Amino acid sequence: MISLTINGQAQQIDLPPDTPLLWALRDHLSLVGTKFGCGMALCGACTVHVDGEAVRSCSAPIGVMEGKKIVTIEGLAATYGGKLHPVQQAWIDIDVVQCGYCQTGQIMSTAALLAKIPHPTDDDIDAALGGNICRCGTYQRIRAGVHRAAELAAAT
Repeated sequence: MISLTINGQAQQIDLPPDTPLLWALRDHLSLVGTKFGCGMALCGACTVHVDGEAVRSCSAPIGVMEGKKIVTIEGLAATYGGKLHPVQQAWIDIDVVQCGYCQTGQIMSTAALLAKIPHPTDDDIDAALGGNICRCGTYQRIRAGVHRAAELAAAT
């Protein structure tokens, strides 16, 4: 049995320790906001926060997650007092999403970026989100969303 803290909740998961966190989240806890993209930590669709860091859950074994705080897209608002996180609000404000499949990973990577760099430059954004692939090519809207989220966070 592996003990995990996910979105502030203690969870007991009876899976082998080498099971990727992604599958524990999706298949055993029904937290399906975290998406499966490539399975090789290359696309970013499966990004979650582990102790505040953006982590690709498809390649993170649950056995090394004990004692760490895991936040998924479902729990992101809780980290911001229960209201929408500025990144979530920014995505809505400027209609970032096209198909939406990659967006949970984009949002989670952006939230981790803003926690470290509250006013990122375009180069900061490109470096932090470079591993998040958007097949629809909404990179300009994503970048605008990051800047809007930084404005919203600064205003609170």
